[in-house]
Amino acid sequence: MALIASGSVTGYSAVAEAGGILLYEAGQEDSGLANAGSAARAMDPSVLMTNPAGISRLADNQLYLGGQLIVGRIDFDPDGNTSTSGGDGGNAMVPTPGPSLFVSHRVDERSTIGLGIYGNFGLGLDYDNDWVGRYVVQETSIVAASIQPTYAYRFNPRLSIGIGPRLVYGNFRTESAVNNNVPGGTGYNDGQMEYEDHDTAWGWNIGALYELDDFTRLGIAYTSKVDLDFDDKPDFRGIENPVLNTAIQQIAVNRVGLGLRIPETVTASVFHQISDEWAVMGSIGWQNWSEFGDVGVEFDSGLGGADVKADRHYRDTWHVSLGAQRQIYRDLRWNMGVAYDSSAVKNGNRTLDNPMNEAWRLATGLNYRWDESLDLTLNYTFIYLGDMDVDQTKALSGQRVSGEYSSAYLNVIGGGVRWKF
Repeated sequence: MALIASGSVTGYSAVAEAGGILLYEAGQEDSGLANAGSAARAMDPSVLMTNPAGISRLADNQLYLGGQLIVGRIDFDPDGNTSTSGGDGGNAMVPTPGPSLFVSHRVDERSTIGLGIYGNFGLGLDYDNDWVGRYVVQETSIVAASIQPTYAYRFNPRLSIGIGPRLVYGNFRTESAVNNNVPGGTGYNDGQMEYEDHDTAWGWNIGALYELDDFTRLGIAYTSKVDLDFDDKPDFRGIENPVLNTAIQQIAVNRVGLGLRIPETVTASVFHQISDEWAVMGSIGWQNWSEFGDVGVEFDSGLGGADVKADRHYRDTWHVSLGAQRQIYRDLRWNMGVAYDSSAVKNGNRTLDNPMNEAWRLATGLNYRWDESLDLTLNYTFIYLGDMDVDQTKALSGQRVSGEYSSAYLNVIGGGVRWKF
């Protein structure tokens, strides 16, 4: 018998994209730029999430209240190599809302403080209960929310730095079916296994913003890793096979510890105002997915021993984005952007509980200035994950699930209100 602690996650507080499950979108205006210029644009309090130094440019007091909804399609099509019975799982993508709040306060000519409450990491999938991959996963989700106080200091008219300690709350849950008909059993219905735990941990964001002149800004930001540790006993239900039940009772008394490392990131951005009408911007970034960790619980049974390790072979990812803004008229600004993120897994290492792939983004949005103190923002991002092959076999039972997620995609619809007071 084996209970395998595996390195995977599926679904949101973000969604499988961006080379992983780390979102750039949080309902802010930058969402309409596909993250282009995110560490340099610095035009509302949400910049503290991407570059804490950016709030040094903001006057007086500002509040940004945003939100977004993520919907999409992630369908699996099994092929003839699949050895388990069942359906295709349906659309596993779970519609996911995400609120955010950012506030900044100018203390004096040099110092600015801020606070952000946001979620930009996670994932959630919900397959049909009787699908071919039910013995790997039926439902799974990870949710991570951050609270980040921030301080920025302007050394001179050109250079600012900022830092923000970040408290992260994470919750992980997974549920899968248990095959009662092994070893040697017949005629039994599936059982169930569930695992859930939560944890809090600290990280920090730091950044610098350099203004070459009134038209050009350079920004660089670093986000530290955050280590979340989950520790719980798996809950088994409906284990009707007496041989299997005896073995599971020996497993169920032990706690299973899983470590999730939200990856550290580095982002460099440039913003340039070409004219009163046009501005262009870009970003390049790196994410340390190779140290993501072991997140997932997978039950396997057979005539072998026990194992609590699984290596998903994650690798680091790269991001590049380009964007532009056009001031259509005095009170209306149009944003647009395109971005590419590399995949955190090779095709041969992709799994059903975290079908990650490279991602292309096309984004657009509008910002409308209602009056001198109030701005309204509306954004849309299309994230294309493409075709994702999966061929996953359990080590002990030999159960194999093979097939493809065809033309997977996500839609992110968001917006918010900025209030100056």
